[in-house]
Amino acid sequence: MRFRALALDYDGTIAENGTLNPQVRSAIAEARSRGVTVVIVTGRILDELRRVAGDLDFVDAVVAENGAVMQLSNGYSRILSHPPDPAFLDELHRRNVAFATGTCIVETDADSAPQVLAVIREMELPLVLLFNRGRLMILPQAVSKSTGLREVLRALRLSPHNTIGIGDGENDHDLLAACEVGVAVAWGSPALQHAADQVLSGDGPAAVADFIRRLSIDTALSAEPSPRSRIILGTFDGGQPLTISAEDGNLLVVGKPGSGKSWVTGLICERLILRGYCACVIDPKGDHRSLESLPGVVAFGDDSAPRDPIDVVQALRHSDISVLINLSAMSDRNRVSYLTGLLPKLADLRRRIGLPHRIVADEADCFLHKSNLRKLVDLDLNAYSLVTDRLSELRPRLLDAMGGIVIKCIERPEDIRALAAITRGSCDESEWRRLIGELRHDEALFLSPHQTDARVRRFKLSPRLAAHVDRKLQHSVAHPSA
Repeated sequence: MRFRALALDYDGTIAENGTLNPQVRSAIAEARSRGVTVVIVTGRILDELRRVAGDLDFVDAVVAENGAVMQLSNGYSRILSHPPDPAFLDELHRRNVAFATGTCIVETDADSAPQVLAVIREMELPLVLLFNRGRLMILPQAVSKSTGLREVLRALRLSPHNTIGIGDGENDHDLLAACEVGVAVAWGSPALQHAADQVLSGDGPAAVADFIRRLSIDTALSAEPSPRSRIILGTFDGGQPLTISAEDGNLLVVGKPGSGKSWVTGLICERLILRGYCACVIDPKGDHRSLESLPGVVAFGDDSAPRDPIDVVQALRHSDISVLINLSAMSDRNRVSYLTGLLPKLADLRRRIGLPHRIVADEADCFLHKSNLRKLVDLDLNAYSLVTDRLSELRPRLLDAMGGIVIKCIERPEDIRALAAITRGSCDESEWRRLIGELRHDEALFLSPHQTDARVRRFKLSPRLAAHVDRKLQHSVAHPSA
């Protein structure tokens, strides 16, 4: 997953005593010169931030007042909540609570929390208390750093799944959780460090500057997928979930025609889309039309010729859009020609902007076995989910690039031998036949080929929200075909 945006808390993370660390400012400039969007996400009032940080043009956007206010570098600003009730402020004055107000936020000393809470309860106000070290912020419900960040990313056509968040305090939990990778600094809140995906060692903002420089050079988000990025495909015996991540690498789905491999592929697509990932789904036979019912899915093709590949690429530049390309109206020859033009453009887009997060190709046999495969797909992107019924014909390099393999029913002896070769003898041909023969219609096998023992495990497939189209019966089904 490519790193495209950086969300930075201000006080305690990149600033000390309100002063922005000059090394951080320099590192931010370097990151922006490499195409990384940088957002400050702070509890401070916007005018306060300008006073302590100076001209805010050194970043692409600011989320202020803990998510209630946003401002882009081009001057566009927006209030994302509502101002405090004057009666609430009057009551705080009456009780001698010293406070400051912004556009939406009310801030006071943390020791005033009991008085503030009493006022909120007595007046029955929809407000929440948020502590940040010695300060207390009072905000409308459903306002947080994460809500403000998402609005900024949406305006800039960026995805939280390509974003790293860095923070230090109690009010940064949801900021880190909103990003694909959440980083807590070692000199901040121990509770935040416990919840973060990664803890940045060091003793101050200079360490953040070094971290930003490293990120700018190596644009991979993380070596270890965040638990938040994982999707559930099913459950193993005993109830343990089978999870995969958009960052786990390429995925292969294999099975004979009619075995339910397209159903499994649709399940993978559905889970990714519902988690907010941007997917491009290539559907040669119209099996995945029901995915159009999911949020953010745009369908091209069906009864007419699909859009020009350039149009597909333009649609995928929106991080909240997934594209379904139905090629069922095309002949096999025209389908190959179309994919020859489309696939390299998808790989180029992914390399440049990190989108789409996943490229899914059902019935991929039409190009998987071609000699020009390297020109069509860039397996180093680790962004593909590919489907085939001819495992034995795949090149070793392609198999080596797979992070996981999902197996439905296979019968051809040469494909059974190929499976035995992948498991390096830990599961021989007779054992593979037994495992496949025991599969029920709602089950599959999962293999991680790069694990030391290349262990094969049977799992029960999760249910789907969007029913699969069974071409043989011409109706939608909720479970994979037998």
